[in-house]
Parts: sequence; structure tokens; C-alpha cells
Amino acid sequence: MNEDRVVIIGGGVIGLCSAYYAAKRGFKVLLIEREMPGSDNCSMGNAGMVVPSHFTPLAAPGMMAKGLRWMFNPESPFYVRPRVDFGLARWGWLFYRHSNERHVAASRELLRDLNLESRRLFTELAADEDFGLVKRGLLMLCKTQKGLDEEAKVAAEAHEISLRAEVLNPAATALLDPAITMDIAGAVYFPDDCHLSPERFMASIRRRFLEAGGVIESGVCINAIETRGGKVVAVKGDVRRFEGGQFVVAGGSWSANLLRSVGLRLPLQAGKGYSLTLPKPPELPELCSIFAEAKVAITPMDGILRFGGTMEVGGLNLSINPARVRGIIKSVNAYFPKFSLEDFEGVKPWAGLRPVSPDGIPYLGQVPGLPNLVAACGHGMMGLSLGPVSGRLVADLLAGDPPFRPIEGLSPGRFG
Repeated sequence: MNEDRVVIIGGGVIGLCSAYYAAKRGFKVLLIEREMPGSDNCSMGNAGMVVPSHFTPLAAPGMMAKGLRWMFNPESPFYVRPRVDFGLARWGWLFYRHSNERHVAASRELLRDLNLESRRLFTELAADEDFGLVKRGLLMLCKTQKGLDEEAKVAAEAHEISLRAEVLNPAATALLDPAITMDIAGAVYFPDDCHLSPERFMASIRRRFLEAGGVIESGVCINAIETRGGKVVAVKGDVRRFEGGQFVVAGGSWSANLLRSVGLRLPLQAGKGYSLTLPKPPELPELCSIFAEAKVAITPMDGILRFGGTMEVGGLNLSINPARVRGIIKSVNAYFPKFSLEDFEGVKPWAGLRPVSPDGIPYLGQVPGLPNLVAACGHGMMGLSLGPVSGRLVADLLAGDPPFRPIEGLSPGRFG
């Protein structure tokens, strides 16, 4: 029966980190992944940012109004593809219900603590093996005075919860990152943010997991969870069945479909994001940054430069929408005037699906009614940033150890 085995479903950053920390804790761990080794899952092509600055959940005041405005612009940062789907309607209603100041106030310390602890764990991991971790902060670049005023309010809120943030004029911003020419009204600097190479980090965690005795089954699509006597006994793919004593669903955007087989209707939507990576950019910044108004993330990685953005809610669909890609490219010259459209000629866009909860808070905890099943998904745009802390929390749950802080707000059953 393999009752001493932990079976983890999902080979992205959350699944891999969960597998690594569980194996490090002494568990016998089997990791099952849909893709073959080296495949471009959602953890590979992202912006590689570690973001304590992101303490405001996606469901925040003003997001509904912005989303409705952006819906009519094919190149905008946000789009929901209209379709007849009860799950999407429920998700949208819950998103609306949580887009208020009360939810932000109740969530910001939780998101702060998760990201700061994850940053500490990244630092700990980087001490053993280099994966390009750069701890020099993040610049929120504002093209307009209105944008700078809005970000200055975020900086003030950061100070309220003891996070460092500094509002800068263009000259002070240029002193922090003199390698890049910027056309901006100013910036907010978050010194505790970091960036890294997602590909190198994923390879490092995978290697550490295998060295700790972990086993990986690749190219296996799990589509059912088998229960008996109020417990999970196995997970099943098309022709294979895997038994264990404890189970973790960390399948990203595919997690909701799988958890539905045990009666948990998890509100979760796939938010497609795109990135473009320039191997020889005309200028290479030293800090990671975000174009505040355009919602585009920029990260230098080992001599290359990655631009990532958009949130396109349209189901489990990885097709490339050229208009969304154009929106990212057209924003670059506005902030970085030494860049042109020609710099992106021949650059192949990458797309990945982020699992987005309606309140902007991850799902991490025991599935109601099944004591040996843990859900770890719904991290949205913070999957990479929250990878290590999520993995360690999963290992705590498997071992029955108390977490480093209360995590009731992450409960997979919080929406009933």
C-alpha cells in the first residue's frame, strides 16, 4: 500500500518545493508531473521575482473598474474571455465581493509574512548553490505623476506594516540603476525584493530533491483521486495508479479539476501571462522593475532581459494572443526609450497559466473531510516568490508540525 509514501501531484515550483522540503524532513516522496523533464511549465518563463512588496492582493479596491475598462482594449494588461461557465461566474462574483479595503487590510500582513519568510528561505538555499539570486530590490517605475501618486500610497501602506519603501524622483532612480535609460515621472523603491533565474532555481530544487532520495514520474496526467473510508488511498492517471499514505495536489491551474473529483469545488481560474526574453538587449538594468501603469515586469537574468505581463483569464488555453504580446512590446519604449520594436523581432513569446484564486490569496492546507490530502495552489502571480515558503508549510502539514505563523487564511475550504 506504500502507506509511508507522500505522493505530490505537480512539477511546477510549488510541487517541487513541497517535494524537496518533505524529502528533507525525511519523508519518502514521489513527485508526479504532467510534463516531461525540461518542459516549459508556468514556473520557467516567469519574471523570477521575490516580492515582499506585493502585500496587496489582486482583489483590491478599483480592480473591478480597471478590469472593465481594460476589457475593451485588446492590448491591455487584463482580459477575461466571456464564456458560459458557472465556475467563472462564481469566481467573478467572489472576486467582486473581496475587492474592498477590509479584505486588503485583513490580507496584507499574511502576504507580507509569507513573502518575507520565502525570501529568507531563498537566501538559505542560495548559500548552498547559486541560482542567480540578486538582493538589490525592485523599482516600481511610474510614467505619469498620477501613477507615482498611486504608488506613493502603496509605499505609505508598506510603512504601516514595517516594510521598507522609498519614493524617488527620476534623478534618484537613475542613481540606483545607472545602466538603463528611463523616461519616467519617478519610482518607488522596495529594497527587500529580489530577483533570480527561474530556470536555474527550478533545476537546483529538482536536483536537491533527487539527491535527497526523491522519485519523479514524468509525463503522467493524474485525473482522479481514489478515496476509501474517509481517506485518499491512491491517485490515478489514464493507465496508472499510485498509492500512498499522504497526498498533495500542487497542480497549478489544473488543480481545481482534480479536486472536484473529491467534492471540493475550488474557485480557481487560469490567468495566462506572457513573457519575451531578449538575449542581447540594447541596455541591461541591474535591478528588476515593474512598469506601474502598463503592469509589465522586467528582470535581468545572467545577461539576458525578460519582459513579462498580462493577465488573460480564458480557461486552460496556452495559445498566443498577438495583441497581448504587442501590448507588452509597445509599453517598453515608453519607459525605456533606448529600446525599439525592432529589438523584439524574431523573439518567440512564451505563455504560462497562473492559478488565480478570487481573493488573491493562495490555497494551502488540508482538504476538508480528507485528513491525508493537502492542497497547495492558487498562488497567482506570486508562485515563484512563494515557492519555498509554500513547500516548507506543506512539509509542516505532512509532519503535523505547527507552521511559522497561523495560516487559516489560506484554507482550501474557505469558500465552502
